[in-house]
Amino acid sequence: MRVSDQALANANNALAEQLEQRGLMIATAESCTGGWVAKILTDRAGSSAYVQGGLVTYSDESKRRLLCVKQTTLAEEGAVSELVVREMVAGALAAMNADVALAISGVAGPGGGTEEKPVGTVWFAWGGSVSNTHAVSRVFEGDRDAVRKQATLFALEGVCAFLEES
Repeated sequence: MRVSDQALANANNALAEQLEQRGLMIATAESCTGGWVAKILTDRAGSSAYVQGGLVTYSDESKRRLLCVKQTTLAEEGAVSELVVREMVAGALAAMNADVALAISGVAGPGGGTEEKPVGTVWFAWGGSVSNTHAVSRVFEGDRDAVRKQATLFALEGVCAFLEES
């Protein structure tokens, strides 16, 4: 699936409106998207009213040090896993004193995939607390850029839907 800049802008606008209406601050914890979600969130003028900040935690070490992801979780589950993205959300909420956080960790390719976690596998989590965090995985098709763009769009739309349901 090809994701357009307009689709990203539309998803960003919808999420921004939700955050602004509720007076919420968002934080991002990104791995495979390399800060793309934070970039899109801050493309909109006035985004400092609802964007607390973002961390690109690409390595396992940065996930441990900056987001307090447990070494045992990384060792047992791997960085591309539900438990890791849940811990990333908890770490982002705590580190940035945000109201809602989203986390992304995946295999963007072209290498790095396995039979269990093929290229295009991405785990997402978003929530406002440890007890109110939703996690889901998707497998996207395409090259590295396509996987990252699809993941960015899915994350923006996912947080927006989460807020609408809350």
